[in-house]
Amino acid sequence: MTADTKPLAEITARAIEILSRELGPADTLRFINQFTTGSGNYTAERDALPGTMTLDDIIVEIKESTPRDFA
Repeated sequence: MTADTKPLAEITARAIEILSRELGPADTLRFINQFTTGSGNYTAERDALPGTMTLDDIIVEIKESTPRDFA
């Protein structure tokens, strides 16, 4: 007896279809995200950010960039 093998892409598509139907799209994405890895180097990227802004500077910048209708 031999088992028919399906292409992995077909199995993946079917699995996502079942998960989406049973869990809903949001929980399906949350489930799949467990098995994906990020990219880049968070630590290096974080350290490269300018760290000289104070909370007051950030608030002023937000207020300056907010349209007057919403301020």
